[in-house]
This record gives sequence, structure tokens and C-alpha cells, in this order.
Amino acid sequence: MHERLSRTAFTDEDRAFIESRAFFFLATADAAGQPDCSYKGGVPGFVRVAGPSELEFPSYDGNGMFRSLGNVRVNAKVGLLFLDFENPRRLRVNGTAELDTAQMMVRVRAERIFPNCPRYIHRMQLLEFSVYAPAPGHVPPVPGWKRMPQFNEVLPPDDPARET
Repeated sequence: MHERLSRTAFTDEDRAFIESRAFFFLATADAAGQPDCSYKGGVPGFVRVAGPSELEFPSYDGNGMFRSLGNVRVNAKVGLLFLDFENPRRLRVNGTAELDTAQMMVRVRAERIFPNCPRYIHRMQLLEFSVYAPAPGHVPPVPGWKRMPQFNEVLPPDDPARET
């Protein structure tokens, strides 16, 4: 199965599927090998196939813990799982990630791309995109946790939620 289904370059169908997704799951591991999995969401097109074996996605401002990015800095091996709940389908991408901190982008060089059986995917429907998802012409609201006094000192100096 591995030899017949696995590949290292994205097909046109892979590109269309990935770029149509509004979310994916990102698996990382820290320096000690402890796994972590994060939900990454945006508007369709926030993940882009940038080359035959490369994709990229922005690192949006999250909860300030930088678990995914911190893990990638010490262990670049990642796994991405793209799902479609409305028309059951999933695609896995395993590879090596690199951070572009100047642009806050994550680039993944795919080492293994393969479909995964959709048999157990529950049928669900997207009701609406998150108001926090960045999109052209849209300024997301400030998340509530950033307004809590205990976090003010750890917010970056240029964060609009930081009280001076």
C-alpha cells in the first residue's frame, strides 16, 4: 500500500484539496520526543502548495504558548492531516518544517504524501468561519485572554491588546 499510494510531490488534486481547506491538524514533537497536536484554522487558501513538494501556512497569533513553533525549532519533523467532513476525505502530509520568523510562515518540505481511508470520518457541516481567522479586509477581534491582567506583561510590546 505504501508503495502504491505514497508520493513526495503534490498532485493537482492534492493542491486543490489542501487549498480548499479551512483547517488542518498539525502534529509536532518536542526535543524529548513528546508529541503534541494542534488545530490550525483560517479561511480557505491560508495553506498554499508553494512547490512540487512544499507547502506553507502562516503562523497566526494564538494563545501565546508557541507550542507548535517551539517544537518545530527543536524537532523539524511534522505531520499534517487535512480533512473534509462534508465529503469524507483526508490527506496526510509528513515532512520537515522550517520557520520563516520574519514573515511568520511555516514551510513544510513533504517527504510522504498519501490519502487516508475516509471510512470513519463523521459527516459534519461548516456553519461559519471563526471571526478570529485573518482574511483580507477583516480585522479580527482581540481574544479575551489577552485582556486578562495576568498576561499583560508577557504580551509583545507591539501587541494592540497590551496595556501600557
